Amino acid sequence: MSTEPPETTENSEPGAAAQDGAAASGSGGDGADGTSTDGEDVTGAESDGGDGEASEGAAQQSEAEAELAAQRVERERIARRKAERAAPVDSGAKLSGQAADLLAAVRAVESGAKPTATVFSEPEPPRRPAAEPARRPEPAPGSAAPAAPASETVESVRALLTEGGAPEALAAQVAAALGEGAADQLRADPWQLLRIAGVRPEQADGFARALLGAEAGPDDERRGRAVTVWLLEQAALAGHTALELPALTAALAQRGVPDADAAVQNTLAEGEALAFQDALDEPGAPARRDEEAEEGEERPVRVLVGLERYALAEESLADGLGRLINSAPKQDGSAEDWEREAGGAGSAADLVRAVAGHGLVLHTGGEASRAEPAALLRAARALGLRAWAATAGPQGKERFSALLSEPGDATGTAAELPGDATGTGAVSPSVTTMAGLLSGEGPGRDADGAFDLDLLVLLDAPQLDVETAALLTESLPDGARLVLAGDPGVLWSAGPGRVFADLLAARICPQIASRRPDPGPLGELVSGVGIGELNQVEAPAKEVVIVPVRDAGEAVHRTVQLVADSVPRAIGVPAEQTQVITPGHGGAAGTRALNAALKERLNPGPGRFGGFDPGDRIAYSPAPGRTVPGQVVKADAEGLHLSCAGEAVVVPKQRVEQSLRHGWALTAHQAAGARWPAVVVVLPGDAAQALSRPWVYTAFSRADRHLSVVHGVEQALARAVAEIPAKPRTTRLPALLAPQPPAAG
Repeated sequence: MSTEPPETTENSEPGAAAQDGAAASGSGGDGADGTSTDGEDVTGAESDGGDGEASEGAAQQSEAEAELAAQRVERERIARRKAERAAPVDSGAKLSGQAADLLAAVRAVESGAKPTATVFSEPEPPRRPAAEPARRPEPAPGSAAPAAPASETVESVRALLTEGGAPEALAAQVAAALGEGAADQLRADPWQLLRIAGVRPEQADGFARALLGAEAGPDDERRGRAVTVWLLEQAALAGHTALELPALTAALAQRGVPDADAAVQNTLAEGEALAFQDALDEPGAPARRDEEAEEGEERPVRVLVGLERYALAEESLADGLGRLINSAPKQDGSAEDWEREAGGAGSAADLVRAVAGHGLVLHTGGEASRAEPAALLRAARALGLRAWAATAGPQGKERFSALLSEPGDATGTAAELPGDATGTGAVSPSVTTMAGLLSGEGPGRDADGAFDLDLLVLLDAPQLDVETAALLTESLPDGARLVLAGDPGVLWSAGPGRVFADLLAARICPQIASRRPDPGPLGELVSGVGIGELNQVEAPAKEVVIVPVRDAGEAVHRTVQLVADSVPRAIGVPAEQTQVITPGHGGAAGTRALNAALKERLNPGPGRFGGFDPGDRIAYSPAPGRTVPGQVVKADAEGLHLSCAGEAVVVPKQRVEQSLRHGWALTAHQAAGARWPAVVVVLPGDAAQALSRPWVYTAFSRADRHLSVVHGVEQALARAVAEIPAKPRTTRLPALLAPQPPAAG
């Protein structure tokens, strides 16, 4: 590991970055190769759009609308199966006062400038709620989009917003959120304005006072219900599927609700939220099932309150997992056949044996361990199973497809499969993305609407939120096998829940821990971070370089040098294959500042197409919580043409601002599930509070060949790795899984 001396800069912040446990012996010059490079003063106007989603109200069908429509159809099909078994916001001209503040708040959330709330927020980029499960698939051809709000509805809402001093540019969003009769609903209950992402309670209060006058008080029952729902939505953005009742009532009190208990009761009575009682066991004691409780024994419980969509998703997921666990897998091949395949699968032998006899199996490990699910798919296909794998994003799909196509199994020996059209032993890829799987890519569906497959391997399992996991699990046919594989050290899903972590803790199915370590200095560094140690590593080929900086300005300057000059020259990785990762979007060294500087150096241009030019690297968000890296190809009357993982995507003009941002720099959540030959992790001084062990683990492990750390947080990096685990999330899945018997062994 190399450590580079800081440059002397003007206007430095007090104090200099100190080398911590990540620094190692060795000295270097300016740049990854140890030689001096002349930096440039980098400036550039911010031009990136938001990564949230807004309702446009336009007649043209958007990708997200088609995705949501497809998922509604899928939910109806799932409900039938279970029964049988048992707009970008316009800028707004000349706004001032309350209207300007309100529009600015909405725009800030849509653009990622700030989180929607701080009550339950994590130190990660903001994530907006969606009307349907997050990370929805690309629209299937011919999907019907929901009808845009009628123009009369939008106009009536616009007039009401103007009357209440709110920006009329929000009219299309409000009309889409409230539906037919939106203006009447909003006049009857002005606090419904809180259903628009980015609007805060104090802003809704001002709108209500303008419409209702003295009638709009803090003790208004309508206000209590609306703020309760708003708080539950903010909790979902922070990853919780429900909140404990004391936490919710305390948050209501902080928001000026005089009688928090009454507000919760009114919300429950109106059906806007649901309440649950989950039994609690003593800390460290194994979860007890109902039949183990003594007669008359009172067990402690906790009361949870949650939104219906997440409650139903967790219950559906628990039902689906229970079906897999308690049903005998389809008999494909004899025990001898499975054992023969396991014997030739190398380090994947235990995984193959577990899948042979169980409907649900968990597999854990780092990047190198992905060879084991690949070997499993080879073995399953050799036995005649219809086996498929799905990854979180297109980059993971490409990597795993390449791994499957390599003529070899987990031992490195040749493994030719029946039906190989190439005759070279290469495996025909049976890999898609989770979003693609739900939208119709891959195996297709049988007559009952279930996936037409026998084995599904879901890679990047920590990125599964409860809604996506429920949809995937409920779509599996009876007798199918499911393998959830992933690295438990990375950040949890952007959406609510912690599905993989909850399943690992429940121990209700076989868990196979890979013993294949990630190789080299990078693997050694990341493995240490995973157990809370920031170790010195020997990096003779400069696989790891530490670049100390004094302030955010220097951090941006050195980052541009590394990406544009030092890494390409010393490591041989071009700028287009180097990814910058930083804790947040805002700040002097957040993604926006870094992207502006990197664009100025690598692809300068006027940004005439909504702030973008051909050749710009972008982060495309087709739906909330999903980020797809890509590049701008061109722009025409249809919109902005992108190339995302080899696929052509057209983003209509009216959706560019909310669904695109520049992508030279990403947050760790956006980068999860992808890897690059070289990664530059930027840690400015103001990022110290955002760091945690999972964040550092995720950011560092995105690098394949080279990692540069632009280090300005002093001892905070080592402290985060050693002392700050993942923030807890409140979920109901552990309690719902408690009735399942523990896995043998």
